[in-house]
Amino acid sequence: MRLIALVGMPGSGKSVLSGELKKKGYAIIRFGDITDEELKKQNLPVNEENERHIRELLRKENGMDAYAKLNSDKINNAIQKSDVAIDGMRSWEEYLSLKKDHPDMILIAVYCSQNTRIKRLSERTARHLTEEEVKSRDEKEIENMNIAGPIALADYTINNEGSEQELLDAMRKIIGELENE
Repeated sequence: MRLIALVGMPGSGKSVLSGELKKKGYAIIRFGDITDEELKKQNLPVNEENERHIRELLRKENGMDAYAKLNSDKINNAIQKSDVAIDGMRSWEEYLSLKKDHPDMILIAVYCSQNTRIKRLSERTARHLTEEEVKSRDEKEIENMNIAGPIALADYTINNEGSEQELLDAMRKIIGELENE
């Protein structure tokens, strides 16, 4: 079974791709679900400030590869039954941990400019972010979560400055290549 990890800055298009992979039969493991579960446990409202607090707390308690560790059982159980896609891998340490356990993991980076992501995230109804929140989160993800490493080492990079259809076409091309290996 195949393991694909999607990495990219907030609003780059990872969730759109994971939705497409789900349609193709992949089990989807969204790393952000751990944050959502912890927010619910602590009875905190979903907003950028609380999400950041939880992300940083979990990494402080469990290490920088926290989300890989906390999702390890889900990944290992799912990969026994089907192909798996991870939506939202963030840190270099998560990449190293996953690559160690799954050396054939395929890493797909989704890229688009900060201005494009600001526009998309400000228009979202769920998990809406302001321009200031996007810029602040970008800084924290680069400085504190080491997201640049996995993006730089991706097996495939999709530029998502165009339409959703162009994004999906790029993903389908990659999946086609992988299926023909």
